[in-house]
Amino acid sequence: MRLPLEAVAIVGPTASGKSSLAERVAAELHTSIVSVDAMQVYRGMDIGTAKSLPTTPGVELLMVDVADISQDYSVSLFQRDARVCVDGLLARGVPAVLCGGTGLYLDAVIDEMEFPTGETRGEARSRYEAIAEEQGADALHALLAARDPKSAELIHPRNVRRVVRALEMHDEGVSYAEQNANLRVRAPHYRTAIWGITMDRARLYRRIDERVDVMFEAGLVDEVVRLVDRGLRDSVTARQAIGYKEVLDALDGTITMQEARELVKARTRRYAKRQLSWLRRDGRTRWLDYDTTSEDEAVLAILRDVERGC
Repeated sequence: MRLPLEAVAIVGPTASGKSSLAERVAAELHTSIVSVDAMQVYRGMDIGTAKSLPTTPGVELLMVDVADISQDYSVSLFQRDARVCVDGLLARGVPAVLCGGTGLYLDAVIDEMEFPTGETRGEARSRYEAIAEEQGADALHALLAARDPKSAELIHPRNVRRVVRALEMHDEGVSYAEQNANLRVRAPHYRTAIWGITMDRARLYRRIDERVDVMFEAGLVDEVVRLVDRGLRDSVTARQAIGYKEVLDALDGTITMQEARELVKARTRRYAKRQLSWLRRDGRTRWLDYDTTSEDEAVLAILRDVERGC
């Protein structure tokens, strides 16, 4: 006999309408939403991450506001904490609704994936970051190439954060290249149906541009200023979020605020393309074309799947 679905994942590019659809599906299933967004975990990062709390009574948004911006909240920590949320919903006899645009975080929850246990910050990380700061990114990458050439081939020299992590892993006796290969071998941890929203690219880009304008008008700059007082500039992960790093540059005077706004739009559009590429490579996603399918029809299609357990 087929086991019932344990999770429904609603995914897609930023600004495609995931949150609204997820809330309606969760309300029908009398369950809650587990966010799978790498930046919504941080407290205070609300406007720039489009953090939208459900308005439907009984529907909670879980896995948001679980970390301070000073933390490097790793995918390993996310996996641990998000699965606690999913297991809690299953214990109530309802499936979890997962919603978000960070593909790795979704996979970390629903698939059997193991990550190095390295703690968020230690002496090694500080040492490697100092090398990058003092000698440059190329010097740090050269160090990785000397120690673990296969991993160095996979990582761009300018991706300092990943180079640092690969060096940390090498210190722990783990190869980033081997770990990366292992992550591609999927076995389900939860029986999950994945639904993805898609639409005409030009329409999506207009929605992204409109969302960015709304963010700035809603006080994104003030939000960044408040977060600077809480240590945003010193954060390893949070300061890299699209919207925040551009506003930081504008506050530093390296670009104008209008240039920052346009950069946020351009980088968000590129990010949306990467999100779609990740989901299409996965092969499990069933697509909802919002050019021909209404949200009402999307809700019904997902609920029919849940009833059939497929």
